[in-house]
Amino acid sequence: MAAVFFTAAMAQSSGADVYKAKCQGCHGADGKAVTPVGKALSVKPANDPTVKKLTQAAMIEIVLNGKGKMQAFKGKLTDDQIKASVEYFRTFTK
Repeated sequence: MAAVFFTAAMAQSSGADVYKAKCQGCHGADGKAVTPVGKALSVKPANDPTVKKLTQAAMIEIVLNGKGKMQAFKGKLTDDQIKASVEYFRTFTK
């Protein structure tokens, strides 16, 4: 049981680290997208209804292949890093 908790905690930390390194510049530290780049690119905040309704799979697809002005991270991040960063980002949608 402790190993499962430790693994989940590591994934959360990893997701936060990836998010901070690759996503925060546009999406903001809290997912509100009020950064200069986020504002300039009209990035929707995590709590926007259109963002909130996206499934985890849809968000992973967007991170992999990009969407609109968002760059693709396929080949730049591992599948595990992408999944972990999406899971972290989804904590802002609540």
